[in-house]
Amino acid sequence: MPHLFEPFSQKSMTLRNRIVMAPMCQYSAGTDGIPTDFHFVHYGTRAVGGTALLIAEASAVEPVGRISEHDLGLWSDVHIAPMKKIADFAHGQGAAFGIQLAHAGRKAWSPKKGFGPEQPVAPSAIAYDTDWNTPAELDRAGIDRIVAAFGEAARRAEAIGCDMVEIHGAHGYLTHEFLSPLTNKRTDEYGGSLENRARFLKRLVEAVKANFPAHKPIWVRISATDWVDSELSWDCDQSVQLAKWMKEWGVDLVDVSSGGNSPSQKITLCPGYQVPFAERVRREAEIPTGAVGLITEPQQADEIVRSGQAEIILLARELLRNPYFPLAAAHKLNVDVSWPEQYVRGKFTR
Repeated sequence: MPHLFEPFSQKSMTLRNRIVMAPMCQYSAGTDGIPTDFHFVHYGTRAVGGTALLIAEASAVEPVGRISEHDLGLWSDVHIAPMKKIADFAHGQGAAFGIQLAHAGRKAWSPKKGFGPEQPVAPSAIAYDTDWNTPAELDRAGIDRIVAAFGEAARRAEAIGCDMVEIHGAHGYLTHEFLSPLTNKRTDEYGGSLENRARFLKRLVEAVKANFPAHKPIWVRISATDWVDSELSWDCDQSVQLAKWMKEWGVDLVDVSSGGNSPSQKITLCPGYQVPFAERVRREAEIPTGAVGLITEPQQADEIVRSGQAEIILLARELLRNPYFPLAAAHKLNVDVSWPEQYVRGKFTR
């Protein structure tokens, strides 16, 4: 079986190991969505630290789709050059670079981040919570606009030099809102049955495929469950069926997270608490998966890969704490990996 430091290849992308930096919002861009020097250092440091693939945080495909006014954007060509600078540096350090294409839906402009100048949009006019803005229900023209925006964002991702793109379909944002019966009460072709609720995501995949090179992978992040005990919630059974369809649509990997769609969620936290979801999706849908969530130890990450629970490991908070986690993990697992030339004098001795 493969291990944590065995290369992983999909289409034209080859990763030097199985450690991926999960997309994490930094709320540090300008109000124009343009990355700052902080982003260059933030992503560049993890590339130097041995991470195989950096997935840039949720990048809004239109201004109203931002989680906050300081989210990264990919709605304009002005975003290409500053992001390309980051991608080029990552490539120079031996890391692959990707970007998460996102729309926050009803969770845009949250009270915590400040109300924005525009009303958020969603599949149905249901607010996330009592003190949140009530979104406007998207009509067909609005859906078409957002689908086209994802396609244009994918075109820009290619211009940036991204090795892959990920569609954000998790954490209660727009695509997840379409998928879950908790947030989708539509009676048209985008609501009701699972097939109808998945139609929006299917169109996003088609739009991205039409604008991103066929030799580069497309991933989708999903929430495997809403963590809400209700027949009207999203659950792992539906996630498995969705993954089977995504495989047919040409999605290359499912990044399996959970939750974020309801303030009533009840999550049972423990180390690797989402790994069983990734394993089940991988096994039953026969599609590669990524595991994420409270994965903090090298041996834990290695065992997930060795046991076939997931192909890759996405680290979030652990990489915030330790940008050089991959280098230290290789030492702990007794694997010899290349260090940046400038840092070789600090390499662990055996």
